[in-house]
Amino acid sequence: MTQAQVAAEDITPAYLSRIEDGQRRPEAGLLERMVTRMGVTLEDVLLEVTRDEQMELQLAVDHAELALVSGNPQGALAAIDDVLANPATEKVPHLLKAARQIRAGALEGVGDLDGAIILLEDLTASPTPDATWLKSLIALCRCYRDAGDFTRAVAVGDRAASIIRDLEIDGLTEAIQLTVTVAGAHLLRGDPTVAMRTCRRAIEVAEQYNSIMGKASAYWNASAIEASRGQTEAALGLARKALAMFELSDDGRNLAKLRTELANLHLMQDPPDPIAALEILNNLEQELAWSGGSAWDIAFMHLLTARAQFILGDIDASRISLAKLEQSKPEKAPLLEAQWTVLHGRIAFEAGDQDEARRRFREGVHLLTGAGTDRGAAQLWFELAELLTQVGDTDGAVQAFRSAGASTGLRPLANTTTASSI
Repeated sequence: MTQAQVAAEDITPAYLSRIEDGQRRPEAGLLERMVTRMGVTLEDVLLEVTRDEQMELQLAVDHAELALVSGNPQGALAAIDDVLANPATEKVPHLLKAARQIRAGALEGVGDLDGAIILLEDLTASPTPDATWLKSLIALCRCYRDAGDFTRAVAVGDRAASIIRDLEIDGLTEAIQLTVTVAGAHLLRGDPTVAMRTCRRAIEVAEQYNSIMGKASAYWNASAIEASRGQTEAALGLARKALAMFELSDDGRNLAKLRTELANLHLMQDPPDPIAALEILNNLEQELAWSGGSAWDIAFMHLLTARAQFILGDIDASRISLAKLEQSKPEKAPLLEAQWTVLHGRIAFEAGDQDEARRRFREGVHLLTGAGTDRGAAQLWFELAELLTQVGDTDGAVQAFRSAGASTGLRPLANTTTASSI
């Protein structure tokens, strides 16, 4: 088109030339009329990104997201990094934000929790009244939790609670699921009473807004709390109730994770039921992969499989499962690493290799020392103490018993005075 055709009756070709040279700025109405005559959009001229370029970027973002939800976080990471490396992405804010969210999910999926946390902290810094912001908060809370930083996981929810109320989005399913995720962090931090109270609050809100998935998430975490109290049968009932609700949804990732927890509960029964656990676990690896399960989710599934096989006496199969765990585990998951190491020690002890068992148990002590204090760590400390006793490592056993007490909040009293000296 010539300058005269673009200018039409609105302005002179000379004035249009000044606009092109940056000497004049057109008012909005004039700009809209000109771009309409040229058959382009305002975004094309303001962002310097054509509609075709935006469509190509959108397709690339969609491709990366599909890879992520299909259980290929490595492929998603490579694809989304290509999008973010394109200078045009910076000029389309909504695509830039979507790309960064996908990258955070892919980093979590490959086990780079620190990288995911850095990105999610930035993505959640500016609250917006929508489910996208809430999903990023859930992911941030989950990453802190899986990294063993339960205090920060709780802080994420506490910091967001008043903002969610002010934005009037507390009835959204994602807001309820955030509350439930925080309850899980309270439990892992060793506060089952606070965790159950938080779950009950989530159930009340879910009932008020008739959020099926909110209720399912709350029942799931209530199940975990009952399990922590040793009420395994009650926990199984709540987990099955949550599972029935999740099976009506399209939330494949959480459905697969809940099946994993159900298998874990079967192993926690007294006596454990490894056959029931394996019936669930044998079909779960594919389900976790297809639903975009994280490295931690997949590694935990392999750990449970190895435990069930060990209980059944199938040592070779247990070793194979532990090898799969080693290949899939995230970079920073000290408690998971310690559980893997201790189970290796149990296998060595069962095979009559006490030296290897002692070495593995001592390695477990070292790993647990950096795992923080929570109920899961305390349970493993107690298990280690018993195992170290069996291999004749009395000093190590005493240290483990002390650490178990410390993980549950118990501390020796300093300067104790006997009653007779008062």
